[in-house]
Amino acid sequence: MVFWGEGCFSNPSSVAKQIEIDSLIKDVWPGSESPQDSAITRDINRTFPAHDYFKDTGGDGQDSLYKICKAYSVYDEEIGYCQGQSFLAAVLLLHMPEEQAFSVLVKIMFDYGLRELFKQNFEDLHCKFYQLERLMQEYIPDLYTHFLEISLEAHMYASQWFLTLFTAKFPLYMVFHIIDLLLCEGISVIFNVALGLLKTTRDDLLLTDFEGALKFFRVQLPKRYRSEENAKKLMELACSMKISQKKLKKYEREYHTMREQQAQQEDPIERFERENRRLQEANMRLEQENDDLAHELVTSKIALRKDLDNAEEKADALNKELLMTKQKLIDAEDEKRRLEEESAQLKEMCRRELDKAELEIKKNSSIIGDYKQICSQLSERLEKQQVANKAEIEKIRQKIDNCEHCREFFNKEGRLKVVSISREGSDEDTDEEKEGLKNQLREMELELAQTKLQLVEAECKIQDLEHDLGQALNEVQASRKTWFNRTLSSIKTVTGVQGKETC
Repeated sequence: MVFWGEGCFSNPSSVAKQIEIDSLIKDVWPGSESPQDSAITRDINRTFPAHDYFKDTGGDGQDSLYKICKAYSVYDEEIGYCQGQSFLAAVLLLHMPEEQAFSVLVKIMFDYGLRELFKQNFEDLHCKFYQLERLMQEYIPDLYTHFLEISLEAHMYASQWFLTLFTAKFPLYMVFHIIDLLLCEGISVIFNVALGLLKTTRDDLLLTDFEGALKFFRVQLPKRYRSEENAKKLMELACSMKISQKKLKKYEREYHTMREQQAQQEDPIERFERENRRLQEANMRLEQENDDLAHELVTSKIALRKDLDNAEEKADALNKELLMTKQKLIDAEDEKRRLEEESAQLKEMCRRELDKAELEIKKNSSIIGDYKQICSQLSERLEKQQVANKAEIEKIRQKIDNCEHCREFFNKEGRLKVVSISREGSDEDTDEEKEGLKNQLREMELELAQTKLQLVEAECKIQDLEHDLGQALNEVQASRKTWFNRTLSSIKTVTGVQGKETC
């Protein structure tokens, strides 16, 4: 039992060393002419056209593949070059150098018996078909019966399985493992893989007719194993099936016995005509399959080239977008640095404005304190003046009350009375006293008027000071509000710009 990716194929030198053909390789590599040169050249371009190593015309892959196929056609003159050999040689080239790939190809063709399938009008190949049908009769009887009913024979769908070792249509990761198994177990592994394919697709094939079955084998079956998981399950199923060599030998003897009986019963001319028709049909079918395969490969190559062009265009667009993004990033970083500098400047300006506002507040607080102190001093002086005026008035009032002559001219409130004086009872002394009292009264009234005027002026000064104080307070509040609004709008502007830049 071999495991995925292990075995002789992982170490091809172990196979190549068993072939002692170094001198022969030198003789035929690559100078000798090949009679199948045109067929080889035609098939090289059709071999894995979507693979990077073989897709370029005149590239290293196609050049190495051409030399191997040409060298083998010269080396094995009996078989020469047959369609399908290029796929097997290409698979070997993907794992080893040219000379080693040629040695392993010779080993598979001679020691593993693959070249026997091409000899004697593909007689051994038809024997393999008979063995496969007998194995189907044993392992998948319902599918065997269905194929008999729709007249579908093994050579119609399994010829490439044996001649190309599944390399022509199936994915490479599946082909690698099949070749690995073949190098370890022998060519009988083909029966295991073939039965595995038929078993896993049994339900679908039972629903098809003749044309549908051929199309299924040609198109749908290879696509199913493009998934590595499906290919791995298939190989696990193929490895789990035990097909004894005795059973294969038994079926081989049955085939040869049947062929001998047919040869004895048939007229030689009819037999040759039948064999000729069968070979012509097989050849036409193989050519049709080859053309379909070539068309599919060319179509795949065109599709892959288109996908590659689209991918390159997309890559160019992404590169341009990347350059634009990098430029935007550089611009954004420059803008970020500029905003950081502006933010630092704004912070410094705010700090200076704040210090200035604090100084103004301290200054205004000092002015307000001085103003309050002045107002307090004025209030105290006015109060003292009022007290003094009241005391003076009270003193005058007391004098008036103590004077008998003056008491007659003033009422209780201290106001002057209007009295009538008899002319007959007046004398010069009374006139002089009256005149003196009037003068004294006028002086007192004048002094009282001056005191009232001083009181009014003091009140006016107080009102002016209160007005100045209010204006000063309003100016301080206005300056603080203006500074605060200016600072706030600057902060909002900076934060708004940074928010947009971040978005």
